[in-house]
Amino acid sequence: MQMLFDPKSHFNLANLFTMVNITCGLGATYLITQNNFFYAIILAWIGGAFDIFDGKIARKFKLSNEFGIQLDSFADFLSFVLVPVFLIFQAVYTGLEGFWFYFAAAVSIYYVISGLRRLIQFNIDAEAGSVGRFFVGVPTPLGAILLWLVYLGYIYALVPAVAVIFFMALIGWLLNSKVKVPHP
Repeated sequence: MQMLFDPKSHFNLANLFTMVNITCGLGATYLITQNNFFYAIILAWIGGAFDIFDGKIARKFKLSNEFGIQLDSFADFLSFVLVPVFLIFQAVYTGLEGFWFYFAAAVSIYYVISGLRRLIQFNIDAEAGSVGRFFVGVPTPLGAILLWLVYLGYIYALVPAVAVIFFMALIGWLLNSKVKVPHP
């Protein structure tokens, strides 16, 4: 039981919350392969809730450490970069043909690389336990929320598939922009 509150433990309470986020991301990925988009999104949102609480727990109980920072970024990459891109690719882009399909694939790769670059840079700049007032660039969880909104726009026929591509490119750019986003 003591390992739950030991900042040196890889299995402290904050890291266990992060591991639940990873589990949700993996489950969402499987559901996307089964074209079960609704439950994939539910799992992704549950993972997002665990992402919020892992940081709060780490700060409250002083459990932040280098391992947790790296683990959290891996979870963010899976749940907030790969899962939404994979969902949009499977649900929206597979209906495209020719140029638009290949362009959508290139934009998807751009988004994944942008998200990965953001997380790597965040880790390089991060100090265990520190939280700034602002994020510089859109954080990957917010990027995922924006992609979910674009997806909803597509589902409700408000946003055509081709526009989804351009929104994904814009959000991918915002991940590494100089836009300041207040930290909650």
